Amino acid sequence: MKTRPDYPALASALLEEHWGLEASLTRLPGENLNFLVECDGQEKKILKLTTDPHADVDLEEALLAHLASAGFAVPTSSPAPGSKACIQLSIAGHQAIGRLQSFLPGTGWREAGTTPDLLFEIGAFLAQVHQSLDSFSHPGASRTHQWDLSHAHRNVDAISLIDSSSRRRTLEDCFHLFRACAVPVLQACPQGMLHGDPNDENILVDKGQVVGLLDVGDCQSGALVQDLAILLAYALQQEGMSLQSASPLLSGYQSIRPLQRLEYDALVSLAIARLATSICIAETRRVGAPDHETWFSHQESTWSTLDSIMNHSPSEALDMLFDRKASGDETQLLEARDALVGPSLSLSYESPLHIIRGRGQYLHAADGRPYLDLVNNVCHVGHCHPHVVAAMASQAAVLNTNTRYLHENITRYARRLCDTMPDGLDVCYFVNSGSEANELALRIARAATASRDVLVIDGAYHGHTSNCIEMSPYKFNGRGGHAQASWVHVVPMPDVYRGEIRDADAGPAYALEVGRVIGEACSGGGSIAAFFAETMLSCGGQIPLPEGYLSAAFEHVRRAGGLCVADEVQVGFGRVGEAFWGFELAGVVPDIVVMGKPIGNGHPLGAVVTTRAIAEAFDNGMEFFSTFGGNPVSCACGMAVLDVIEAESLQERARVLGSRFMQGLLALQHRHSMVGDVRGHGLFLGVELVRDKVSLEPADTEARQLVNAMKDRGVLLSTDGPLHNVIKIKPPLVLDEADIDMTLRLLDDVLDEFDVNR
Repeated sequence: MKTRPDYPALASALLEEHWGLEASLTRLPGENLNFLVECDGQEKKILKLTTDPHADVDLEEALLAHLASAGFAVPTSSPAPGSKACIQLSIAGHQAIGRLQSFLPGTGWREAGTTPDLLFEIGAFLAQVHQSLDSFSHPGASRTHQWDLSHAHRNVDAISLIDSSSRRRTLEDCFHLFRACAVPVLQACPQGMLHGDPNDENILVDKGQVVGLLDVGDCQSGALVQDLAILLAYALQQEGMSLQSASPLLSGYQSIRPLQRLEYDALVSLAIARLATSICIAETRRVGAPDHETWFSHQESTWSTLDSIMNHSPSEALDMLFDRKASGDETQLLEARDALVGPSLSLSYESPLHIIRGRGQYLHAADGRPYLDLVNNVCHVGHCHPHVVAAMASQAAVLNTNTRYLHENITRYARRLCDTMPDGLDVCYFVNSGSEANELALRIARAATASRDVLVIDGAYHGHTSNCIEMSPYKFNGRGGHAQASWVHVVPMPDVYRGEIRDADAGPAYALEVGRVIGEACSGGGSIAAFFAETMLSCGGQIPLPEGYLSAAFEHVRRAGGLCVADEVQVGFGRVGEAFWGFELAGVVPDIVVMGKPIGNGHPLGAVVTTRAIAEAFDNGMEFFSTFGGNPVSCACGMAVLDVIEAESLQERARVLGSRFMQGLLALQHRHSMVGDVRGHGLFLGVELVRDKVSLEPADTEARQLVNAMKDRGVLLSTDGPLHNVIKIKPPLVLDEADIDMTLRLLDDVLDEFDVNR
């Protein structure tokens, strides 16, 4: 068994060697090598031995000197005889920097206890420190370290070290809240030099007043609210403290430096992240030193504090901290919707969400909870992307009118869209949605071919207009549907997981079915106007078309005189990663391309692109006109979306992150018997749940339960497919690796619960 070094004896020898002092040394609590130095007849001192190679002692000393000159009681270092204040030395085989510092009288805040007046004083004291440090600068200030609160999410890997699934879930919630609510705003919050660890041991008090400040080892520059959040986290760990009783701390701080709105938004998530960070770092260290009492001495109190905060929504917590009256009644809102909005317009999830704002990949509810949006392929470049918002606002402030006037935006945008297409697809029409675009594509195809009938794939969805519903087996074969229209001919879904053909030649084989259906449709002298094909089936269950399917199917259609329509409403604009358009994955060139949803990032916009010859055939005397289609604001919005896709390399991002997501989902498939199939391209993915991997019995109830369980964990998913057992994943393309990894961990835990309960 390895013997621990006798650090007090070793430190005593160093003290005598370098400072010429014989003294009694007592190691102080904490993870650092700090010792109380007591010499007969002399003032007490503190011997600090800094062994962390990442520490910046020069920065610490400069900061302490600045605070001391401003009148704050802080430790000051005494030079060794004939030497300097900071000495390079070695202790127990570790290189260290030794400092002999003054001892500050007073009682640690933790031991002194807490009163409202003391909390006010402590809050005001921190704000005064921040004011003083406004004039401080040092080349080492812009650093980071393990406890840097602005990077708290770096500690998420430690979650896997915790056995309790409920505690893992709590930590996931903490870091999710931090990433969604704090990280996006920290850089915009007031910045300055931070103490870095204003905890209840580093603040000394006496008779209700703050009398000293210790340990600036974690100092760095950053958002000032980070320090306040750390202070709050330790206040909440005091015995008998609650969110309401901590409010004097914030009042004290604001009596010196009032908080800005963004700091309010970040405060709760930062305080929670600090508590979660403490737990994660301790668990990580436990692996190497399971009996190190200091690192775990406050673990249970930290958990208790964290649990008490997480019992409240972020908005409730903020209202309690700032002694504000809660607002909002979602019951009344739901009742008003039920009374005023048609009942066929459904709400998602068993407990509907009241969403009030969005940013990037996140939606934020009225109660302050953030949700990672993994289903909104409409907000393609992220909710409320500032470049898109600015483009719309700027143009709306100048002109918005119909397209019967000349305007540069419509031609500029048409050119940019056509530049993304293969040669020959160079004429644009603009409308307001994917449904209108498919409706127009049908009209164009009928005019160009003088035929009426169309082919569609089983399970397809092409929109909500009357004709689009008649072209959508997903709708007319579903609840409330009607008999198949005589002009619509359905070809089998080319599903290599559940369909009749599952081998390597499934693509051409399923295409033969297209030829067969065309033959039946034309047997009585009929003809085909068009084949409408989603280039990856969406409502059909997130199904990629098998290799060779589209090229062979298009040949059958064209031989019959029909046009090939690529419905890119759900999968276009780089989502599939390997290509900008889904049809490019198949190496085909359609006659008509239909766009919607992501084209305007939430703004109502749709488009149809076709060839000059087809466009001229459509120009048969009946005017095409859309009052709002192609208006200057819509075109400005569409161009801004293309700007962001290009500037932020979102197609490549979809490819890289899609691969990461796919690999993680495949690992879940290996671990959990309910995951029957994982499929897709880029960030258009599907996970099919089954009760048996042989019979493929659909796990529809479980899929619905999983979606609601993930919603409760802050991740939005939904189900799709004819059997309602496919989890669809099609997020804004701006999500990041941490979002994917969190989702995979949460899915793993939810599926574990299913495995246990089966």
